[in-house]
Amino acid sequence: MTAYPETASAPPGGKARMPDFFIVGQAKSGTTALWEALRRHPQIYMPRGKEPWFFARNNPQPPDSQKRSPTHTGKRSETVEEYLSLFSEARDGQLVGEGSTAYLWSPSAAGAIAEAQPAARIIAIFREPARFLRSLHLQLLANHTETERDLRKAVALDDERREGRQIPRYAFWPQAIIYSDRVRYAEQLRRYYDVFPPEQILVLIYDDFRDDNQGTLRKVLRFLDVDEDYPVDVEHVNQSNRQVRSIMLYDLSRVLKQGKGPVSGRLKAAGKAVMSDRVRKSIMWPIHARIMFGRPDAPDEELMLALRRRFKPEVVALSEVLNRDLVSLWGYDRLG
Repeated sequence: MTAYPETASAPPGGKARMPDFFIVGQAKSGTTALWEALRRHPQIYMPRGKEPWFFARNNPQPPDSQKRSPTHTGKRSETVEEYLSLFSEARDGQLVGEGSTAYLWSPSAAGAIAEAQPAARIIAIFREPARFLRSLHLQLLANHTETERDLRKAVALDDERREGRQIPRYAFWPQAIIYSDRVRYAEQLRRYYDVFPPEQILVLIYDDFRDDNQGTLRKVLRFLDVDEDYPVDVEHVNQSNRQVRSIMLYDLSRVLKQGKGPVSGRLKAAGKAVMSDRVRKSIMWPIHARIMFGRPDAPDEELMLALRRRFKPEVVALSEVLNRDLVSLWGYDRLG
C-alpha cells in the first residue's frame, strides 16, 4: 500500500495536506463554474489551476503504476510532494479541494483517492449523454486532442482507437477520445460507491445546476459543511460556443506557437522581438481566436437521436443508482 504523507515540502509558512474534497467530473457539465464559485468562498481553498489530474496520472500510485497503461495519462508523472504543494497556501481552518474531470472516468482514480484520503468528500455532475458528447467533442477539437471534425465519424472510431489505431498526433491520453466509454455513467459512479460511504458522495445533475445556480451551490456548501449563506456568484455554466474552423490550420498554429522547430522557433522569436506580451494578449490572441474558431454548427438531430437511443441503457442504469427518473428528465421516454 502506498504511504501518503500528511505534509510535504511547502513554501515557508505553508502546510501541505491532502484535499478534503474532490470535484471529479463530468467534463462539460458545469465543473469549472462550480470550481470558480467554491474558490471564492473564504472557508474553502482550491488552487488556481483546475485539473491537476494527479490521481489519474502514471504516478507512484496506484501500486501497478510502474507499468504504462492507457488508463493513465502516461506523459507526465508527478511526485506526491509536488501535488501537495498545490495546497500549501491554504489557511488553517479552510477546507482544501481540487477539481479534475478525469477522476470520474479513470478506472483507478476512485481507489487511489480513497487510499490517500478515506474521509474525502466527492462531488460528481452528470449531463444528458448526447449533449455531453457533442460538447466534449468540440472541446477535444479545441485542445488539439481530436482531429475528426464530424462527431458521427469520431464516435464511429471508438473500436479502432481501443486497439490503438486512428489516434491523433496530439492525443496525449488516447482513452479520452473513446466517446462511448465516457458515457459509462453508472459504472463510473459505482467505483466511488465501492470505496466511499454514500454520505461522502454528492451527485448533481447538470440541468439542476444550469437552471438554479445558487440553489445548487448552496446544496454543495451544505454538503461541505461550510457557510451556505456566504454570497458567492456563479459564473455562467459551461456552454460550447465555438468550433475549430480548420484542423490543418489549427495544428499549424500550434506548431508556430510552440516554436520548437528551427523555422517555427525563429518565427516565434521574431514575434516576441516586435510585440510585447501585452500586445500579443490584447490584440494578437483575439485575432487568432477569430480566425481559428467560429460558431458551432447546428446539432445533427438525426445523430443526436441515434446517440440517445444508443445510450438509453446508461441513463436507465444511472437513474436506478440515483433513484431519480432521468429517463423522463432527459426526454428518453419519448424516443419512439
